[in-house]
Amino acid sequence: MAMNCSENSTFTFSDFPEDVQMCILSFLTPSDISAFSCTSKSFVSLCRNGVLWYAMCDRRWGKKTHIKKWGDGKISFKLLYNTLSEYEDLIGFWRRSGGISGDGGGISGDAPLVFFEWGVSCVTASRISPSKDGSYDVIKSPFLWMSLSGDGQVLNYLKFDKDKKPNSGVELIQVNVSFMGKGHVVLEESNWNCGTTSGGSPNAANVSGKKEYDNVGVGGGSSEVEIGSPPDRMMSEMYQYFANRRSPGASGDRAWRRQRRREKERQARRKWEPEHLVKIVNCSPSPSRPLQGLWKGICDDMSLDFYLVAYDDIGGVACRRVGDSLKPFSGYAPVFWTSNATFVDSPLSHEEDYIYYTRMHLRPVAEVEEEINDYSPSRIMYINSSYDLVIPELAGSSANPRHVEGRIWEYVDGTFGFGYLRNNFIVDLKHIAQDGRLLETAELCSG
Repeated sequence: MAMNCSENSTFTFSDFPEDVQMCILSFLTPSDISAFSCTSKSFVSLCRNGVLWYAMCDRRWGKKTHIKKWGDGKISFKLLYNTLSEYEDLIGFWRRSGGISGDGGGISGDAPLVFFEWGVSCVTASRISPSKDGSYDVIKSPFLWMSLSGDGQVLNYLKFDKDKKPNSGVELIQVNVSFMGKGHVVLEESNWNCGTTSGGSPNAANVSGKKEYDNVGVGGGSSEVEIGSPPDRMMSEMYQYFANRRSPGASGDRAWRRQRRREKERQARRKWEPEHLVKIVNCSPSPSRPLQGLWKGICDDMSLDFYLVAYDDIGGVACRRVGDSLKPFSGYAPVFWTSNATFVDSPLSHEEDYIYYTRMHLRPVAEVEEEINDYSPSRIMYINSSYDLVIPELAGSSANPRHVEGRIWEYVDGTFGFGYLRNNFIVDLKHIAQDGRLLETAELCSG
C-alpha cells in the first residue's frame, strides 16, 4: 500500500505511526482485518494487537456505551466486539408475539412493546405501556439487563416481581436470550436464580460471573449443564438417547427415562413460558414513507394507544393497534387501510377545508384549551377502505361497513391525524420516539 504525498516522496502504510494505522484500520470490519493481515507478516502482529480491537469498539460504540466498563474492564476487546455486534441487532422496538400467558405475568408483563437500548455497561430492555391518566405519557419499566462477567461469561438477568407485594424485594432471575435471526428473539427462564435484592439494582445481586452457575445440580448429587436454546437441548437429548441405547441391558432406557423426568421437573419449576419478541424494523418515518412507524394517539374513550403504520408492496398503507396483537382472536385487524398512498398537496379545496375544520380532535383533556398551531394540514391522503373503525358505536348505517371514506391529514410538524366522513372525530398521532429516544416518558420502578 503506497501513497504519493509529493512528486519526490512516496509513503507506504508502514511509514505511518502506529496510532494512525490503528485509526485507519478501525474503519474496517473483522473480515477486512483478516484479509489485510494476510498481505504482510508485519501486519499480522498489528492486527492481533488488542489496541486495534479497542479502536474498533470505540469507533462503533464509544458514544453509545462505556466500552471500558463491560466485563469490569477485564475482558478482551475482541470478545467485546463480537458481543456488541450481536447485541446491536437488539437496539430498538420489539413487539410481543402471541397472547398473554395464563397467569397474566410473563417476562415482559402485559406491555405490547419492548424497547432495547444501550446502558453504561449493558443492554437494557424496558416494557413500554400507554399511560392511564389520559395524557401522551408512556410508561417505561426496565426489566432485563444483558452484560458480560469479568471472565467473559454472558449474563442475562431480569427483575421478576410477579407478586408485586410492597417491600417484598425484587428477585433477579437468570434468563436465556436466543437469537432466531435478526428479527426474532426468544426469552426463556434458566434454571438458577441470580439472587434477591430489595433495591432492584442488578449490581446488588449475586451476578459476579463465577463459574458456580455453570453447573446446575439435578437430583442424586449429580450435576449437568443446562443448555440454553431449545435446539441445543433437543440435540443433547438425541445424543444421550442414542448413546444410552448402546449401553448393555436396560440401563440405557432407565437413563433416558431419568433424563426425561428431570426435564419435566425443570419445566414444572419455571415461572413462565418462553416469550417471543418480533422486531419492528421500520419504526420511524422516512421521506418517501412519511406515515411509517410507531405512533401514539388518544382513542375515543380518552385512553392512550399505540399504532403501527406500514407500507405494503403495492403502494398501500395500513395502520394497526399494537396492543391488538396480544388479544386472542383479534385477527390483528387494521384500524385503517388505503390502497393509494398518494398525497394531495395544499392549497386544499373549500370542501376539504370544511371537512377538516368541522371536526373535533381527540386529545388529552389538559390540551383541549391550548392553542394548536401545528395542527394545520399541509396535505391530505384519502382513506378508501377500513376493517375496524376507531369509533364503531358511531358508525351509523352503511351498505358495506368495511368500505368507508375518510382522510389522513399530515401536519406541518410531520405528525398526522386520521378520521372518517361518517363521524366528526380526528385521531391525532404523535411520535413515540425520536432519534432513538423515547418521548414524554415516565419511568415505573417497582421495588
